Amino acid sequence: MTTARVVSINRSAGGVPKLPVSEVTITRDGLMLDAHVYYRHGGPDKAVCLYAVERIHALQAEGHPIDIGTTGENLTVEGLDWDAVVPGLRIAIGSVELECTEWAQPCATIAGSFHDRRSARISHKTHPGWSRMYARVKVAGTIVVGAPVRLIPTP
Repeated sequence: MTTARVVSINRSAGGVPKLPVSEVTITRDGLMLDAHVYYRHGGPDKAVCLYAVERIHALQAEGHPIDIGTTGENLTVEGLDWDAVVPGLRIAIGSVELECTEWAQPCATIAGSFHDRRSARISHKTHPGWSRMYARVKVAGTIVVGAPVRLIPTP
């Protein structure tokens, strides 16, 4: 069985693409030095955005020019059953703990990641299981690329 892990940590001074860094501190507000203004996206419930590299690769195979960070995700992960990533799920990444809150709605900012500029290709409403996921930070800390990712069982 493959261990899930962080393949990219992404942040930017504003807009997309978010560019990779090797390490980051995550606070209750999100990634340090990332210009993602969480309050514009719904407050601390949308402090961190996650996406699966497997979904990115599948979209590339469909002909979309998407790549890691071009849809604004902060953490690109691999090895998770992305269909199991749903609101309410808790995820441990190194010492950091996140709680998934809601599927990220696509917007015009990420349209360049799609050959027809239709970012709705990753809308949960029209393509369940293909969306990015927002999360709130339950336990802050520092993570590095390659950090293990695991689902936290709920009681």
